[in-house]
Order: sequence, then structure tokens, then C-alpha cells
Amino acid sequence: MRQHKILVVTDTWHPQVNGVVRSLEALATAALDLGASVQFLTPQGFRSFRMPTYPEIRLAVTTATSVGRRIEALSVSHVHIATEGPLGFAARRYCLKKNLCFTTSYHTKFPEYVSARAFIPKWWVYRFLRRFHNAGSGIFVSTGSLAIDLEAHGFKRLMRWSRGVDHERFRMRSTSVLDFPRPIFLSVGRLAVEKNLEAFLRLDLPGTKVVVGDGPARTALESAYPQAYFLGTQTGDALAEIYSSADVFVFPSMTDTFGLVLLEAMSSGLPVAAFPVPGPLDVIGESGAGVLDEDLRRACLKALGIPGWKARIHAETFSWRASAQQFLINLSAVDPTLSLEFMHT
Repeated sequence: MRQHKILVVTDTWHPQVNGVVRSLEALATAALDLGASVQFLTPQGFRSFRMPTYPEIRLAVTTATSVGRRIEALSVSHVHIATEGPLGFAARRYCLKKNLCFTTSYHTKFPEYVSARAFIPKWWVYRFLRRFHNAGSGIFVSTGSLAIDLEAHGFKRLMRWSRGVDHERFRMRSTSVLDFPRPIFLSVGRLAVEKNLEAFLRLDLPGTKVVVGDGPARTALESAYPQAYFLGTQTGDALAEIYSSADVFVFPSMTDTFGLVLLEAMSSGLPVAAFPVPGPLDVIGESGAGVLDEDLRRACLKALGIPGWKARIHAETFSWRASAQQFLINLSAVDPTLSLEFMHT
């Protein structure tokens, strides 16, 4: 089977710890078994500067000509643009100039994030993003709800690309690494205003609240909620052990497009408590693996009654192999230079 070389252009990369980076790395690993080599063009190797209000992200200083030279040197079969940053714009400009087929991803509800941080109307940001994405041959979105929302905002050629989870790493365990009063309610994610973490921290709940992650809001949140335990950024097996040591996973965000942490939690045997918004509605749905309620406290308490095995079984319906296959089939559908062999692998 011929191996296709796919280039993913992303402004989001290490040392950031987030769902976009984890998803892209998992895609590259799973795609190898499906006959595709996924390579990355990232800010590494470029002059860069820290993104205002999000210092973990370093934005590259470059041009379409410079990015184009790198794309040509790699001799790739297809270019996929994962982010709407400087590298993404440079790659888009180069592909349009050379009349190359390319696709994009819509990972983040950027208009909602911007409006939460600055006085910029969402409609203006949507217009900006619509122009960016509609220039490509397809826009990959993680859920049906997101596709419906973007279609209403004028985005075209929307294609589903779901996510997966490492079931071996994120699993149920018989021992606990958290020695706190139970029940333990856990939240994992970036500590920033758009994650709506205070909706969880201000709840009157029994037991203990535990927060994993870092970000610009951490100092203020630790000061305002001293009864909660903030464990900072955790990765790999250390993170997996924390998941399996808690009793309920609380996901207060109302702006995430998917929520990879939802799959990691459920795969670890954690039922989910969340608001009934896109993301949780798509990932949890009517599975019984969690409770979605406008009253987050009620959702947390009800979720305590869900057995861990039920959450695990639902998580097993998501895999990185299926995610990678969906990604590659999408490419085959829009790029005549790629074969349809991925559909039969």
C-alpha cells in the first residue's frame, strides 16, 4: 500500500498541554497503520513571540514564501491547516497562490473565547474565520452540533472528524493516588476565564474538589477557593492515575468544541457532570455515562450514582484508529491526488 505524506500546519504545539496537541499527536501515530505519514509544521524553528493573554502559545514570525519553501521541501501529498494563526495563514496563502488543495480544522470556539477576554463582537470574529476556512476544500469539525452551529454562521463544506482516547493508559484502577475526603469531584483543563471553572468551584458539594491544569486564572482561583486542591499540570500516567482516583468528572466549560478530557475521564471509569451544551451533548448524549443539567450541582450529585464501568463502556466506542481513518477518508473525498484505500483499511 502506498504511503501518503500529510502535512499538518499548526500554531498550537509543545510545550502546550491541550486537546489540540494531544489529538494531532494521536492522529500521527494511528495514521501510520493506515498508510499515511503525518508530519507537522509548527512554530519550532521559526522566530516567535508569546501570544497576548495566552503566553504558553508562541506565534511564529514568518511569511507565505518561507512556509511555502518548507512545504515544497517536504514533498507532501496534502496540506491540512489545523489553526488560524500566523503559520496557518501563511500556509493558506501559499496553497491558494499555487492552487493546491488544502483542508482546515475548526478546533476552538474562537469568537466566544475572544468575546470573553476582549470587547470584540463575536460576529466580527466569525466573519474573519469564515473567510479563512471557506477558502479550503473542507472544514473538519469534531461534532454534529458544531457543524450545525458553523453552518448557521455561513461556513461551508463541513466534514466530521471525531476524537479518540488511549484506553490502555486511561483505565479503571483499584488503587488511588488521591488521599482526600470523598467523594472527589475532579476537573481537568486550562485555568482560564473561558473554561468557566468558577461554576464548579463555587458549588456546595460534599467531599473534595480537585483541579488539574494551569493557566492565567490559577492564582486568582486558588486565592478565591482555598478549600479546593490545585495540582497543576499533569500528563501521561500521572494524569491517568488522578482520573481513576476520583469519583465524578466535572466539566463546566460551555465553549469547548469537543472536550477530549471527557473521553479520558470516562475511559478511566469516571462518570461526567456537565452542562447540556455542545461538546457534552455530543460526547455524552443519552449514553448514561454522565449527567447533563443546567444545575451543575444536581448533575454532580446524580453522577455519583453512575457505576464506573458504564462510563468506561461508552468511552470504548471512541478510538484513535477510527478517528484517524475518518480524517484520512475526508482527505480522500476532497483531494484527487489521494486514493480511497483508507476506506478499506
